[in-house]
Amino acid sequence: MNLGILFLLALMPVATVFVFLVVLRWPAKHAMPLAYVVTAAIALLLWGTDFRVVAAASVHGVVTALNILFIVFGAILLLYTMRESGAMQTLRQGFTNISPDRRIQAIIIAWMFGSLIEGSAGFGTPAAVAAPLLVAIGFPAMAAVLSALIIQSTPVSFGAVGTPILVGVNAGLSGQEIVEGHIGDVAFADYLLQIGGNVALLHTLVGFLIPLIMVGMLTRFFGKSRSFREGLKAWKFALFAGVSFTIPYLLVAWLLGPEFPSIVGGLVGLAIVVTAAKKGFLVPKEVFQFEERSRWEPEWISRFQDQPDPVRTGAAITMVQALVPYVVVVLLLVITRTVEPVTAFLRSPEMTLSWTGIFGTNINTSSQPLYLPGAVLLVASIVTYFLHRMYREKGAYLRAWGQSGRIIVGASVALIFAVPMVQVFIQSGQASEYASMPLVLAEGVSAVSGAAWPFYSPIIGALGAFIAGSNTVSNMMFSLFQFATAVQIDLTANQAAFVVALQAVGGAAGNMICVHNVVAASATVGLIGREGDLIRKALIPMTYYVLAAGALGMAIIYAATLWYVVWVAIVAAFLLFMLWNKGRQPATAV
Repeated sequence: MNLGILFLLALMPVATVFVFLVVLRWPAKHAMPLAYVVTAAIALLLWGTDFRVVAAASVHGVVTALNILFIVFGAILLLYTMRESGAMQTLRQGFTNISPDRRIQAIIIAWMFGSLIEGSAGFGTPAAVAAPLLVAIGFPAMAAVLSALIIQSTPVSFGAVGTPILVGVNAGLSGQEIVEGHIGDVAFADYLLQIGGNVALLHTLVGFLIPLIMVGMLTRFFGKSRSFREGLKAWKFALFAGVSFTIPYLLVAWLLGPEFPSIVGGLVGLAIVVTAAKKGFLVPKEVFQFEERSRWEPEWISRFQDQPDPVRTGAAITMVQALVPYVVVVLLLVITRTVEPVTAFLRSPEMTLSWTGIFGTNINTSSQPLYLPGAVLLVASIVTYFLHRMYREKGAYLRAWGQSGRIIVGASVALIFAVPMVQVFIQSGQASEYASMPLVLAEGVSAVSGAAWPFYSPIIGALGAFIAGSNTVSNMMFSLFQFATAVQIDLTANQAAFVVALQAVGGAAGNMICVHNVVAASATVGLIGREGDLIRKALIPMTYYVLAAGALGMAIIYAATLWYVVWVAIVAAFLLFMLWNKGRQPATAV
């Protein structure tokens, strides 16, 4: 078959997800089983993939889905534990004391705290932690999840202590002849650091607007006037928060490497922004609040919000006590990922459940339960039980477990099919005369792009993350392809480093819309069945991110003034799009 036909066939699984989940708004628990069947059928009947490969990829997908569900369960359990202990009421009041403005609260919790969690754990954990916290302090569930998804962009490339670069890009490029031949005398380790520095620069110049875009989305879809303008009124504080994270983030990436930009950026930024908010520095005089609960649209609300707060008979939880579980989460994530003896033990063969060579293929799968963030969240839940003296409230902790179990069951169907579908898609090139479907899609785009390839590089990265649900996996799949395409269009090694960086930046942006991130984040707040609506909304900031990054990449690579103008025009057009939005009257509550 020629490339055009292969391209259309490879596009069908992605199109199936998009049409049924996003356009027709099917719940993920219905759309993803269909997408799995379509993907497996194409692989087996048209792609010529061996049945054993499809079966092995499906098994690997199920194991990966169970790992994700463990993380989600831990996040839900911590949420319900704190709710039963009375800590959530304390946090709600505490954040109101910092600022009653919902835009400021979203910036502090989603952007700053979420970035810190991303730097520590990655793999969708920030949305699973930040979204429930936003819901607990009074956000509509859909608004909370959308805010948490939007920040799954700038910090992601250095998430999980730099995994997308140190594992993703490294695995894609290291030991490849074309790479070693093109970079000459430069050591590959130094070249990888150069790519990481480029990633940080691109993210800084594109991502400092993310807090502003986030609050604009918040007011556009969930404010009384349904207008971006309410969010833009907080522009001073939002840009201040953007810079407070991205400047230390960029400096750490340049000076220390890929491990700590998001962690340090989150810590430094959180300290600066909370202090500024308390003092009212750059905070809008007009406070933004959501409408009263009775006027919220039904699809915004989760089962968590339909439940009354439990009545606690013991002593009230202090703000310090309420924050301790989250401090425990951050500390344990940092320790388990940076203290080598601890990391080595948790990831040792004795602590790993694995299956190598599944069904005689070269596909392997494994799980390291104690290393997964889910284990950290379980520990935090147990700490909360004792710290908040929940043993004095008969049945409270058991209720938390029961409620968490019921919610995780609702999310499991979508993930059990979504992740295997992704793995079949990625592994489709094994035992087949054709390359894997993702590579065919990338080749199809590169065939028509020519010298303008860097502009499309972030789109390919975002596609990889949308499909695979991971910036790391996207980088593994496409880094070598991006590098080889850069060589093919006669770019130097330094220019090729920017092309690979654009791949990583696009892969980070794609996390905003990847299905299993959306499903997992929604599950943590009990919002099941609205995944398509969330992806439709998150497509707006994701589109800005990849277009702005692509134009900026073209400007830097070719030192072309025209492309700098295009980059500025894309940023300005997006801001004007938000500014000129006049809003509409909200639907009348029924």
